[in-house]
Amino acid sequence: MILKDVPIVMGIINLSPDSFFQGSRCITEEEFEERYALMLSQGAAIIDIGACSTRPGSVPVSEEEEWELLKPALKKILRVFPASTFSLDTFRSSIVERAFDFVGDFIVNDISAGEDDPNMLQTVARLELPYIAMHKKGTPLTMQSQCNYNDVTAEVADYFRKFISRAKEIGIKEVIIDPGFGFAKNTEQNYTLLNNLSALKIDDGNGGHYPILAGISRKSMIYKLLSITPEEALCATTALHLQALINGADILRVHDVKEAKEVITLYETIIKNR
Repeated sequence: MILKDVPIVMGIINLSPDSFFQGSRCITEEEFEERYALMLSQGAAIIDIGACSTRPGSVPVSEEEEWELLKPALKKILRVFPASTFSLDTFRSSIVERAFDFVGDFIVNDISAGEDDPNMLQTVARLELPYIAMHKKGTPLTMQSQCNYNDVTAEVADYFRKFISRAKEIGIKEVIIDPGFGFAKNTEQNYTLLNNLSALKIDDGNGGHYPILAGISRKSMIYKLLSITPEEALCATTALHLQALINGADILRVHDVKEAKEVITLYETIIKNR
C-alpha cells in the first residue's frame, strides 16, 4: 500500500482556471513548479493534480483540453520531481492511459469511482495503479439535487463495501475511499459523515482497513455555514481537519499543507499522551 505512515497530507494543485478556490490554481509552468516544490518542502506525501474542474455546477472540459493542461505539469514532475508521489484527479481512463505512458506510476483519483467511464477500473487494474474511489451521485451539474438518503453514513458505507468487492474482482490491489464531502450531500449530511468516518472503516483482510481520505478543505460545508469566502476558511478548515483525524481519517486532502501537517503533529501528540 502506498501509505506507510498515516495520517498523511495530500496537497491540491489545480491546473484548471475553473476550480472553486482561486488559491489552488497554478496556470503557468513556473507557478506549478514553485507550488509543487513548496508543498513537498512542507511535508506533503502526495500531491494531487487535476485539470478538469468538478466543483458543483461545473461543466467538464474536453479530453483534449484536459490533456493539454496536464501535459506541461507532467513534464515538470518527470524532469524536476521524479521521486515524488502524485495523484491524478481525473474520471477519464484515456487520460490515465496517456499519463501512464508519459510518466509511469501514479495514483488515480476518480470522483466517480469508475461510474463515469466504463473502462476506468479495468485500466487501473491492468496498469496496477493505486486507486482513490469517491462517492457521489449524478454529475457536477446535477448532484446537489440528489441529496436523498435515509441514512447517509450507512448508504455510503454500503456503497464502498460493494465497490471494494467489485474492484477486487477486477484486480485493483490498492484502494483508498473518499466519502465525497460536498458531492450530492447537503450541509447536515456532510457533518453527519464527518462525525461517523469510523463507520467507513472497511476490513482490508490484513488486519487493517482501507484508508479513508477526507477532502473538506475550504469547501462550502465550511464557508457557506459561516457566511465567509473560501479564502477566509483556513482556520475553520483546520479545526475540521483535527476532527476528521480523531474520527478516523488517514489522508487529509488540503490546499494548505503546512497547516495540515501541524494538525497531524498535534493529533499524534494528543494520541500519544492519552
